[in-house]
Amino acid sequence: MTIDWAHFTPGSALAGGILIGLAAAWLILEDGRILGASGLLGGLIPPRSGDWQWRALAVLGLIVSPLVARFLFAPAAPVIEANAATLIVGGLLVGFGTRLGNGCTSGHGVCGLARLSPRSLAATATFMAAGFLTVFLVRHVL
Repeated sequence: MTIDWAHFTPGSALAGGILIGLAAAWLILEDGRILGASGLLGGLIPPRSGDWQWRALAVLGLIVSPLVARFLFAPAAPVIEANAATLIVGGLLVGFGTRLGNGCTSGHGVCGLARLSPRSLAATATFMAAGFLTVFLVRHVL
């Protein structure tokens, strides 16, 4: 297997990680809330008074920020090598997993680990192991 060095971008990955960390730290320090994507979306439906606006603005930021980054940095277009059925099944499995695990990768991996949560450590170790196993099986066995 060869490494595609064109897709290895440690600078942008580091910058993105710093920005996610700052956003998570700001939200927990300012409002005492956890920055997890599944929690943001799950709290929008059904809407709760006093809680809906910040969640809607955060989701709007998730939608607008890649558009701004695309305008500013002109990154290469992503290549998705999967059919629609695979993407739909994968999305449903991720949604089920976040519900089952009481949170998503951002909630457990970024915020939960920073708070030294044993539950988040177990969740993060589990989804990382599942990801490693899936990549190994898809690339080397299947």
